[in-house]
Amino acid sequence: MVINKNPFVTSGYISPEFFCDREEESERLIQEISGNNLALISTRRMGKTGLIQHCFQQDEIVHDYYTFFVDIYATKSLRDFVFSLSKVIFESLKPKGKKAIEKFWYYMKSLHAGVSFDISGNPSLTFGLGDIQEANATLEEIFEYLEKADKPCIVAFDEFQQVAGYAEKNVEAILRTYIQHCNNARFIFAGSQRHTMGNIFQSPARPFYQSVSMMHLDSIPLGKYTAFAEYHFGRGNRVILPEVVTFIYNQFEGITWYVQKMLHVLYNMTPLKGVCSMGMVDEALKSVIESYRYTYSEILFRLPEKQKELLIAITKEGKATEITSGSFVKKYKLHSPSSVQAALKGLLEKDFVTRERDVYQVYDRFLAIWLKENY
Repeated sequence: MVINKNPFVTSGYISPEFFCDREEESERLIQEISGNNLALISTRRMGKTGLIQHCFQQDEIVHDYYTFFVDIYATKSLRDFVFSLSKVIFESLKPKGKKAIEKFWYYMKSLHAGVSFDISGNPSLTFGLGDIQEANATLEEIFEYLEKADKPCIVAFDEFQQVAGYAEKNVEAILRTYIQHCNNARFIFAGSQRHTMGNIFQSPARPFYQSVSMMHLDSIPLGKYTAFAEYHFGRGNRVILPEVVTFIYNQFEGITWYVQKMLHVLYNMTPLKGVCSMGMVDEALKSVIESYRYTYSEILFRLPEKQKELLIAITKEGKATEITSGSFVKKYKLHSPSSVQAALKGLLEKDFVTRERDVYQVYDRFLAIWLKENY
């Protein structure tokens, strides 16, 4: 049987068949949320979202729980947070039918929005950010629903570290109060900024201190990824040499999304009954970089000059440490340690650079390759 659809998924979650490994992590996550709340931490693009959605599809979860996955990466305030949570709950309940929607909406008395049902009973929601007049009141109603829902609930917040930067300074305390009194729901707090997430959940001065189990997500083992790639190439009547997978895996330090992206492109490049060999890797990488070339040019054009210079310096260094030191400033002809500090703050806020254990790297590995080639 020939599978024409590309099996190397780079966006969203399709099914267990196209999900690589994470057997131990899946088992642990499911065990933890049966009785505890959980903080799930890893670098971005390592596969936190896929792991959570994969667990949500397992038999012991999918039939017995309502599951809600809320990406709060773009939120800047408690009002944004409440809007995202409300919308996700509504959309997730839509397939459950009119009764499930009506039960949720019964509690949403503060919202100036309406639900209507068409002739087939399909619901639609007239709902915008402006309908949230009082975020605290709406949040209280949401938690009242979660407590009274006819099934236990699991709520996953992706990029939870965002709450630390909200305009309101008491959001963690507000959420902790509601969560600790909600017995009908379990919560997953997924985050990619280890330092910020560590402070939220491990600092005695913070409301969430010692309130969750901690789980760190590392790279999928190379052997598992090689077997996964060989299996799916084989199903598509193609062959991939193991050294290709090893090279890609090592180049991108086993970060799931980059490995998947390269395998996706290589799968498309490999003809039926053909062999994917090392000679195809450079061509595949050039194809990916070329597809982002305009975006990267625009990014650099819009960056303030000092942020641009620091981004290029960090790229050249690879894994940069002590970037405000005199030696680093001198090596890359930067202006001064104080200007580097200011530029770094901007790059971190915009997610162009990541920091882990005082090591700085360009977040987008393809951008880093493009910068090395062009600067």
